[in-house]
Amino acid sequence: MSKKKILFVCTGNTCRSPMAEYLLKDKLKKMNIDDIEVESAGLSAFFPQKASKNAVLVMNELGIDISSHVSRLINEDMIKESNLILTMEKYHKEAIINMYPGVMDKVFTLKEYVLDSKENLDVVDPYGGDDDKYRKCRDELNDLIDKLLSKVDDI
Repeated sequence: MSKKKILFVCTGNTCRSPMAEYLLKDKLKKMNIDDIEVESAGLSAFFPQKASKNAVLVMNELGIDISSHVSRLINEDMIKESNLILTMEKYHKEAIINMYPGVMDKVFTLKEYVLDSKENLDVVDPYGGDDDKYRKCRDELNDLIDKLLSKVDDI
């Protein structure tokens, strides 16, 4: 059986999508699930950057080290190779579908995919905020990733 690939997408790939990527990787490892690959990318990650300082800080609080993360700009290969593309905002989903119209059946906002709701589909961007704002974002992502794990067989 080939590996399934999940791609998380946000704007700059320094806060939300890397936190989601590493949260999911950590949970999959603890569950001994090794047939799912997880990556992240940004729509505006034109220059490689480290994960934001506060993202590293709040993830360290959970014992997850994201300090080696380097942002990547989303590209066509990532889109093609992914079984599921989960965005942090509705805008990200729309931008990907506009760039690659043939992939709309595998692009969802993270909230849209795991919650039975079409309202409030954005994960609030902590960029530029204090560590409490990042902590709140991390905790929201953590809950959403737990819900995602219950749907892992559908991917």
